Amino acid sequence: MSSPGALAQAFYARDARAVAADLIGCRLVHRLPDGEPLVLRLVEVEAYLGDGTDPASHGHRGPTPRNRAMFGPPGRLYAYRSYGIHVCANVVCGPVGHGAAVLLRAGEPLCGEARMRALRGLDGAATGGRARRAIASGPGRLAEALGLTLALDGQSLLRGPVTLLPPASDATRPRIEAGPRVGLTKATDLPYRFFDAASDCVSPFRAGGRRRRAAG
Repeated sequence: MSSPGALAQAFYARDARAVAADLIGCRLVHRLPDGEPLVLRLVEVEAYLGDGTDPASHGHRGPTPRNRAMFGPPGRLYAYRSYGIHVCANVVCGPVGHGAAVLLRAGEPLCGEARMRALRGLDGAATGGRARRAIASGPGRLAEALGLTLALDGQSLLRGPVTLLPPASDATRPRIEAGPRVGLTKATDLPYRFFDAASDCVSPFRAGGRRRRAAG
C-alpha cells in the first residue's frame, strides 16, 4: 500500500511533461534514519522523454546498468551521480520500459531547514532570499539538502523514506512557466523545464521561459 497522502502510481504513469508541470508545488519528503522529516516544496523540474524524440534523455539509447531504474515501474526514484560529483534525483514516469523521468531541480524548504543547512555545509545564521535559495536551488544542492544518496536509486516513492505529497491545501498556487532545460548540448531548445516564476528559489537560469499555466 502507498504511504498516506502520497501521490499515487497513476500520477507518474503519464507523459513526463505532464508529470513535470504537475509536480510544481508538490512536497518532496525524506524521512531521515533518525526520524526527522525534511520537506521541500518543488519549484523547478525538467522532463526527459523516453519515446525516442529526446536525445538529452538518459533513456534515449535504452537501459544500461546505470539507468535501469529509469525504465520503471513509474513512481520510483532514479538517482545518479553527475560528473562524478553531485547526486541528482529524478522521478520515473510513463509505462514500464518507457525510460522517462523528471529531474528535480529546485525546492523551497518547508520543514527541517536547519538540518538541510547542516547537510549542505551552510552557515545556519544566514537569512534572506539569496541565502534560502542556496539551500536547494540546483539538482545537486537539492539532493544534498535532503540527504538523498545513490543508495536510494530504485526506491519506491509510494512508500518508504522518500515520498511526494500533493501541494498543501492552503498553499498559494504556483505561476508555472516553461523553457529550455539547463546545461545540455542536445535538444537544447525543447521547453521541458517547468518552474514557479513567483519563487525566489528557482535557479538563476530562466532564458526562454514562457507562460505554461497561471495561478487563478
